[in-house]
Amino acid sequence: MSTDTDSDESDGERAGAIGEDVDRVEDGRLLTGEATYTDDLAVPGAGHAALLRSRHASAHVAVDTADAEAMDEVRAVVTAETMADSDLPTPGRMPIIPGPGIETDEHLYRPVIAEDVVRHQGEPIAVVVAEDRYAARDAVAAIAVDYDRRETVVEPADALADDAPPVHEGTPDNVAFEYEQGDRERIEEIFDAAAHTVSVEIGNQRIVQNPIEPRGAVADFDPGTGTLTVKSTTQIPHKLRRDIAATLDYPASQIDVIAPEMGGGFGSRCVPYPEEMLLAWTAMYLEEPVRWQGTRTGNYASDVQGRGVETEGRLAVDEAGHIQALAIDLRDDMGAYLSAFAPGIAVTCTNVMTGQYDIPEAYYSATGVMTNTTPCDAYRGVLETELIHTLERLVDRAAREADIDPAELRRRNFVPADAFPYETATGASYDSGDYGPALEKALDLLEYEQLRERQAALREEGHYLGIGIGAWIEKCGFGCGGAVPSWEYSNVQLHPSGEVVVETGTSNHGQGHETTYAQVAADRLGVPMEDIRVVEDDTTRVQEGVGTFASRCALTAGGSINESAGKVVEKGRELAAHRLEADPDDIEFEDGEFHVAGAPERSLSIQEVAADAHVGYDLPAGMEPGLEATSYFDPDDYSFPFGVQIAVVEVDPDTGEVEFERFVSVDDCGVQINPTIVEGQIHGGTAQGIGQALYEGAQYDGTGTLVTGSHQDYTLPKAMHVPDMETAETVTPSPRNPLGVKGVGESGAVGGLAATVNAVHDALAPFDVDPMTPPLDEETVWAAVRDARE
Repeated sequence: MSTDTDSDESDGERAGAIGEDVDRVEDGRLLTGEATYTDDLAVPGAGHAALLRSRHASAHVAVDTADAEAMDEVRAVVTAETMADSDLPTPGRMPIIPGPGIETDEHLYRPVIAEDVVRHQGEPIAVVVAEDRYAARDAVAAIAVDYDRRETVVEPADALADDAPPVHEGTPDNVAFEYEQGDRERIEEIFDAAAHTVSVEIGNQRIVQNPIEPRGAVADFDPGTGTLTVKSTTQIPHKLRRDIAATLDYPASQIDVIAPEMGGGFGSRCVPYPEEMLLAWTAMYLEEPVRWQGTRTGNYASDVQGRGVETEGRLAVDEAGHIQALAIDLRDDMGAYLSAFAPGIAVTCTNVMTGQYDIPEAYYSATGVMTNTTPCDAYRGVLETELIHTLERLVDRAAREADIDPAELRRRNFVPADAFPYETATGASYDSGDYGPALEKALDLLEYEQLRERQAALREEGHYLGIGIGAWIEKCGFGCGGAVPSWEYSNVQLHPSGEVVVETGTSNHGQGHETTYAQVAADRLGVPMEDIRVVEDDTTRVQEGVGTFASRCALTAGGSINESAGKVVEKGRELAAHRLEADPDDIEFEDGEFHVAGAPERSLSIQEVAADAHVGYDLPAGMEPGLEATSYFDPDDYSFPFGVQIAVVEVDPDTGEVEFERFVSVDDCGVQINPTIVEGQIHGGTAQGIGQALYEGAQYDGTGTLVTGSHQDYTLPKAMHVPDMETAETVTPSPRNPLGVKGVGESGAVGGLAATVNAVHDALAPFDVDPMTPPLDEETVWAAVRDARE
């Protein structure tokens, strides 16, 4: 990775301090097949569950389970009627977080199981528990369902029509919520007087989230203790515990949630699912363990999908190329039910709406629309991706309208470096930034001026090169609209053996937490990384937590671990002073050693102090035995990483083929704990941004059937589709946490989409094509050129 801050690796004894390129400690078991995933768990006596999912997107259903129940290997068949007739509380709707300024109706929340109506294909109707998974699937096939099909509505625009059939009878207009921010009348006055105005309409297509491992779960209930244990592919073990408690009306103190190793999440697993609730309820009902492993096609139909947002954006620019106002109207496809975070992120996304630009006036409106499709929710980059995509398309169009180079127009409008903390027109408070150097570094890597000259020459020869800039910003750290805790929990323990145990409430499923968290602890405690063990994903071992989402972990969990380790050092300082017969103010701590100032020979290692603390003899007055500390670190506000991605593509107008020539990414995520892990996150996120730009897209037919319901029908980017990336960085520490870090997990997805789409449009500028909606596959590009030629 190119960088302004590269330095030689430390020659000291303590490998793993913050800023070092340490190999990921978790990769050994992951790459050698030693990791234990949900379906690997040995669960003696467990019944195997299979789900009957709706074939249709909207229908009244009547279910006959008699033939399935009569099968020899079937232990139980559970339907909504089974739940209503049992002695257990009937599960409620799954909780959501509406977000500030939004009111929602509970009848729109996702049910655990369909009662007499299904509202999207794939909705659970029944659960079969059998001796093995094959018998369970055979029994599912034996269940008879009478579907009395109803009218469906699939597209948000159609759902808002006066004569549209309601997805829910209690919401006849299919509007789940409406939200508005800004003064529309004032915005219209600015647009009326502006020298240049541009607009764009973009349909950000639905994305099927595709972690490498389909979802699965195991639930067990001990009737003797009343303990319910759920092991699930989740990003939010502690939140899932609270969600299960709320849905099943069961005490959270008697619920344990454990997340085994998990093959990715991307946001799709930071929400509760019906299957987790169904397994938990069924385990309590049968008083025996139940396990379920989802299939890829089942997950296509049931996992929350991403994006599904239509935007209408407008930008007003004066004669000098300064942006005067931005307006975005958004239609957000909620699907058939409101999922956990979906309404809230339609509000909190406005924190990044103005991007890196000093825009004095902004207006935003959002309408949440119900359709007969799989629910939508968080996906890597959430709604920030759609807003930045819209904004960056507008900036490119404004540059062309004003006859200003796209890079120059951005330069003229960046928030000045001396303006931070900067309050945006939508009320967000940016913590720190210096946007110009990131753009200049990206342009220098490309030799931008020479590239523009080459582009002009190639056009004369009938070759169409495009250069697309995506200047992105992202918010990281908090939950959703203040309704989700913004803190993160940690406990740091030094054992008598010298081992350090770090417990925290996030979930590690590909981010490298075991490595980066150990680096934070090693840096603060002065101990070798190999002596540090990180524990996550388990409510039986980690007292509290919030989870992994919103690029929050380095900021919140890293800050919490740093704080707990600092408390450990301070307690150790007091005990070391007691042993060394010195004043605590005279004790210095460096590289894992406490020593008296000016007398380094009078010293104790932190391991010696830990052993002494655990014996607990002759401690300072008021000090308890042991050397550990707990923190709930809560940052002051969001952090806002930023960067610039530039894609260079060649487009063949006769075939619509898009081929990458170069891709440059310059990122600023504050202080980097492990630069190699940061680079990996950028690569992964960018691949997903490119996937949305050129390849991916969930498609439903008019009946609400998902026609891209498997890998055979849904195009995922492959290695050959993703260009080699040239990465570099700038470093602007965040003042809102002691480590100076910002998030990085979603950055590439936010910038990669905008850069790639802008590059394709730039290549086709000579044809003056209309704005295209992703995915910009060969047919879409070819058709746009054809229409422009005609």
